[in-house]
Amino acid sequence: MHLISASRRTDLPAFYSDWFMGRIRSGSASWVNPFNGAVSTVSLAAQDVAAIVFWTRNFSPMLRHLDELEALGHRYLVHFTLTGLPRIYETHVPSVRSAVKQMRALAERIGPQRVLWRYDPILISRDSDFDFHRSRFEALAGDLQGATRQCSVSFVQIYGKVRRNFTKRGIPLPDPGEMERRELTAELAEIGARHGIAVKACCSDELLGNGVEKARCVDREQVLGVWPDLTFEAAAAPTREECGCSRSFDIGAYDTCLHGCIYCYATRDRETAQARHQRHQPGCATLLPVADPSR
Repeated sequence: MHLISASRRTDLPAFYSDWFMGRIRSGSASWVNPFNGAVSTVSLAAQDVAAIVFWTRNFSPMLRHLDELEALGHRYLVHFTLTGLPRIYETHVPSVRSAVKQMRALAERIGPQRVLWRYDPILISRDSDFDFHRSRFEALAGDLQGATRQCSVSFVQIYGKVRRNFTKRGIPLPDPGEMERRELTAELAEIGARHGIAVKACCSDELLGNGVEKARCVDREQVLGVWPDLTFEAAAAPTREECGCSRSFDIGAYDTCLHGCIYCYATRDRETAQARHQRHQPGCATLLPVADPSR
C-alpha cells in the first residue's frame, strides 16, 4: 500500500475534483515529472492506497464526491490552508468565513484529527506585520477550536517566481530575522495550545522548541494513528530540506492552481495557471495532456 498526495503542486479539490474522481474510478493516475518529462503511473485502487492526503484552500467542489469516495473504501485526510492574509497576496481564495465553515463541516463529518490546518505561509509585510499575525491567528484558532488538532506553519520562501511576483507588483520582499520568526512562532504555539491546536513547523527546523513541534505533512504514523488496523510501509522521503514527510505519490501538476497567491512556490503566476488550466482534459490520465494521446 502507498500514500497519495493530492496535491502539493496544485489544489486538486478546488479545481480538478472531477478529474480526480475519474482517476479513482479508473483505478490509476499518471503524472509528469516536472524535471525530466517522464510519465509515471500509480494505482488508485482502494486496496492499494493506505490514505489520500488532500491539500486545499477550497474543499467545497470535492464534497459532492465524498459519499462515492468513501463507498469505494478510500481513507483520506485534508490539509486545509487558511491564512486570512490581505487580498493583495492571495487574490482568489475563499473568504475566511467560508473557509472556517468548510473546515468545521469537514470536522463534523470525518473528525478533527483528519482536518489539518495550514497557517502557511506566514508573510511579514507592510500589510501583515507581526501584530497582524498574532491577532489573526488568535481569531482563527478560536473559530477552529474543536475542528482541528494541529496547525502547520512556515515563513515565505523567496524562490525566483516569488521574487518576480513581488517585484512585478512593487511589493517589498519579506525578510524577518530568525529570532523574530522564532518568537512569533512560539507565540502562535501558545495561542494554539489554548485552543487545543498543536503548532508544527514545516521544513523549518530553526523554529522548533518552545512548544513548536516538527511537521510531517504526509505522515505514515499519523495515518496509522487514525486507522490503527492498517499495515503498510512508507519510508521517510523529504521533498526538500528539513521536510519530515513519508514517501507518497503526488499526482498533481505545477502551474495549474488558480487561487492567485503571489507567494506560491508551485505556481509561476495566475495567468500561466489559467492558460494551463484551459488545456486540462478531465478524461486524461494526467492532469494536463501529454504528447501521447493515450495518456
